[in-house]
Amino acid sequence: MNNENKTDEQIVRQVLLGGIESFKIIVERYQKKIYGIGMRFFKNMDDSRDFTQEVFIRAYENLKSYAGRAPFRYWLSRIAYNHGINRLGSGRAESEVPEEQAADTLTPERSHLKEEVREMLMEAVARLPERYRICVDMYFFMGLTYGEISEITGYPVNTIKSNVLRAKMMLRDELKGTIAEDYHEL
Repeated sequence: MNNENKTDEQIVRQVLLGGIESFKIIVERYQKKIYGIGMRFFKNMDDSRDFTQEVFIRAYENLKSYAGRAPFRYWLSRIAYNHGINRLGSGRAESEVPEEQAADTLTPERSHLKEEVREMLMEAVARLPERYRICVDMYFFMGLTYGEISEITGYPVNTIKSNVLRAKMMLRDELKGTIAEDYHEL
């Protein structure tokens, strides 16, 4: 079986047994996901790239602590989440607007409206209490399930569901009366 077909756990065992070059497969599998987490924390490409490298270095250095009780991707995501929180707390992140990654095929007017609504939504999400913002970010923007969020944050699943519901109500109230209230094509 070649390395690309091996499970994450098999590759981790291989790395721990001295096959350090196999860690490259882990990086290739998860670099987009970790970069995406970095973009949610830092909102710019440079900090997100640095963050991604730092997360993989931390993961490699702490690989012996992976106990295999949960899937490796949860363990790695938890490292990324904790590193992002710590890095934000240390003031190392810059708050730039993310660079656009693809040209929009919408008309210029609709494209402008969509961007304006997106900015309003992101600003409203940023103002949420941290426990709600974290759950909303992971659920809606990172596409994680409640179970995955629980594995990463340590919050119980029902708490996460409650936080997401409360955050949605807060966002709905905050965006009431704005152009974002009825815009659902984000």
